[in-house]
Amino acid sequence: MADARTLSVDDSVSYSAGELRAMRDEFQRFLLEYQFGLREVETKIAILQDEFQLMHDYNPIEHVTSRVKSPDSIVDKVGRKGIEADFESIRAGITDIAGVRVTCSFVRDAYRLFDLLTQQDDIRVLAVKDYIAEPKANGYKSLHAIVEVPVFLSTGRVEVPVEVQFRTIAMDFWASLEHKIYYKYDSQVPGELLAELTAAAETAAELDVKMERLHRELHGDDWRTPRGRTASLT
Repeated sequence: MADARTLSVDDSVSYSAGELRAMRDEFQRFLLEYQFGLREVETKIAILQDEFQLMHDYNPIEHVTSRVKSPDSIVDKVGRKGIEADFESIRAGITDIAGVRVTCSFVRDAYRLFDLLTQQDDIRVLAVKDYIAEPKANGYKSLHAIVEVPVFLSTGRVEVPVEVQFRTIAMDFWASLEHKIYYKYDSQVPGELLAELTAAAETAAELDVKMERLHRELHGDDWRTPRGRTASLT
């Protein structure tokens, strides 16, 4: 009897309770793929972190955070980008549904970890945006990579895109503050405050350079220095 009940949307589309449950279940399965893909990338990063600590007595990773976008956030982005509301279009049009942020000690560590992750033979790099080498106009810095990782389900292999961001502690602190300010002002941030944010980004960049120089004076130019970029940043 429950399946016979309907929900009308804009007086033009009606769904039975059973259809609504099926839509909910399909959305959950869709998000589950991204949760599993996220778990695969998190495991790879955790292995690198443990190996650094145990074998090299050095940990370039300060902390790792991750998230899968909420259904509401996905729906909002579908609307903003004008994407068709079907799962294949969402897969193609939104590549940051699953995201991992790796906060590193130094800029060189960010590049080193990017190389070590993307060189793994089951990882495919889809896109890279190097905002460390070329910061955004407001001073934002971070190395963004969209990677594709295989997930093996009972129904077969699925390739899942995951966004991975690499940044230093200073970059992360600045980005967190900027996000809070934009949220407080509903993205309408006063010009003088924007100027101060940009100046703060420059100060953070100077701090990164100074701290890395001090670190190299103490520990020398060892294996943590990348011997040359092995991935194309485009």
